[in-house]
Amino acid sequence: MEGSAAVADYGPAFERNADACLVVELASGRIRDANPAACRLLGYDRDHLRRTTVTELHRGQEPALLVFTEAVLTKGTYWTRRLTPAHAGGRTLRLEYAGTLLPGDRLMLLALGDLDARRRRDIEEEGELYLRDGIAEWRRVERVFQDIERENQLILQAAGEGIYGVNAEGRATFVNPAAERILGWPAEELLGREIHAVMHHHRHDGSVYPAHECPIYAAFRDGQVHRVSDEVFWRRDGTPIWVEYTSTPIRVGDTVAGAVVIFRDVSQRREADDRLRAALAEVGRLRERLELENAYLQEEVRISRNHRGIIGDSAAVRMILQQVELVAPTDASVLITGESGTGKELIARAIHEASQRSERPLIRVNCAAIPRELFESEFFGHTRGAFSGALRDRVGRFELADGGTLFLDEVGEIPADLQSKLLRVLQDGQFERVGEERTRKVDVRIVAATNRDLRAEVERGRFRRDLYFRLNVFPIESPALRDRPEDIPLLAAHFLRDAARKLNTGDLTLTEGDVRALTAYRWPGNVRELQNVIERAAILARQGRIRLDLPTPEPETPGAPAVSDPAAAAPAAAFETERDRRARERANLLAALEAAGGKVSGAGGAAALLGLPPTTVTSRAKTLGIDLRSVRERARGGA
Repeated sequence: MEGSAAVADYGPAFERNADACLVVELASGRIRDANPAACRLLGYDRDHLRRTTVTELHRGQEPALLVFTEAVLTKGTYWTRRLTPAHAGGRTLRLEYAGTLLPGDRLMLLALGDLDARRRRDIEEEGELYLRDGIAEWRRVERVFQDIERENQLILQAAGEGIYGVNAEGRATFVNPAAERILGWPAEELLGREIHAVMHHHRHDGSVYPAHECPIYAAFRDGQVHRVSDEVFWRRDGTPIWVEYTSTPIRVGDTVAGAVVIFRDVSQRREADDRLRAALAEVGRLRERLELENAYLQEEVRISRNHRGIIGDSAAVRMILQQVELVAPTDASVLITGESGTGKELIARAIHEASQRSERPLIRVNCAAIPRELFESEFFGHTRGAFSGALRDRVGRFELADGGTLFLDEVGEIPADLQSKLLRVLQDGQFERVGEERTRKVDVRIVAATNRDLRAEVERGRFRRDLYFRLNVFPIESPALRDRPEDIPLLAAHFLRDAARKLNTGDLTLTEGDVRALTAYRWPGNVRELQNVIERAAILARQGRIRLDLPTPEPETPGAPAVSDPAAAAPAAAFETERDRRARERANLLAALEAAGGKVSGAGGAAALLGLPPTTVTSRAKTLGIDLRSVRERARGGA
């Protein structure tokens, strides 16, 4: 049934054609029919091929198959030698594919030419030419080419490839019509001229191509066949065309009398290859960006807090939520200020997730942790070889955040001489990767956070005034935990549930005494310290009862107001200057580092003693001018 239908559909010419032919549905890739010659060439029976798709026949060659199919769709007919299907017996076939659109319901006719068989026929034909009419009696080169032209005139006229002959002096002896059409030169203007000087005089980059290096001439000098696939011939109008060609020596007895050159224009194929390479490069770039985003987001999941929402019912928290609701739908820059550990990043995440950019990532940059020499690379990316150690192209944080939000944590730590580079991209949305002249555009929303008084830093000349105003479009103050004690029980209960689930300890509860103790403590490390204290208490829990291990509070100055009275504490705190506060903070951090023997992270480290992340301890020590190496050396000397 199917065989007869195929004959009816495609005609006896398809069935009896000596060339292998396949009919392929473009929509599905299914092989609708195959003629007997295709079955013999591929080694499969007809029914097997009809159950097969053209993709299955070319496993691992999908990009080349896609480029070829698109070219057939665009031009109506196209050919390629890039597809190498496997024979049923396992060997790889070298074929030339010619694809043609068929009228009707989007079918493509594939004609498969066996290149190895063609090569064998060419050799046999060449031998026949040499032997015919008593080749041993040919003595003069002119007579050789006259005989070739006379005996093969019809072949030369009909051939689709350009063909021309040169004698041992490199002068043209015959030119077929296809060569005239491709090169734009009439045959009468080429005959007798030195062919290299006419159309092969320069390489594709414009450099001179010396005749003694020409593979065409080499064929009649060394007697070898020369095949080249990546050179240009120059047309009469001075434009180059990419060609692949074969230069075959012509022998008269033991003497090489010249060469026959067969060439074809492969400019369109090279353009298709270039487009494919560009497409693959773009796919690679996008894949790299997605891999970086995935790696970044996985890292964010690993280091993120155990909750995404802002927890609390105090007036301060309600104010923050109102501000988030107001500013999130806009693209305005937001500056979040407040002490370390108060949840500035949570506010930034809440703004991002409530914005129209929530489908794209929130990219966080800890400005204090970036070395000065890597600032531009971290923010803007670099190209391979831009500096020592740049082994591959790198996408910067601005490009990674394109379409999303960039969270600049500890923005006040950016050195003054680097702030202008940041300001430019905030103003124009444009930047260049390190080592690259191409200007890139990004659409990024900026949310910044700092525990510094940036206005005071501006007055001292440590922070650019224009950058401050660019960031401080919508300020949000993240209050210290001691200023919202009514939120402490809610936060503690939340952290306790998370810790119990993570540690698999079963239900744990807070007693009224625990809540009073937690509320009475001043929490210099804010919410982060509270989370660490609760997690430590969960680890120490026995039989469902937690064991709080609060740090010993600093002794109060006689006559000072009680800690539990925030209103009374405010006037006393107002007498502490910024210099005094930083000195006290430095002394406290230095004491913790010395107690830990200069160790920052791990059990017994300063971070654990202070209830802070190691990165915060490191950046704070840098900000306060504490040399960690000196502290460690003193600790070893004391030991």
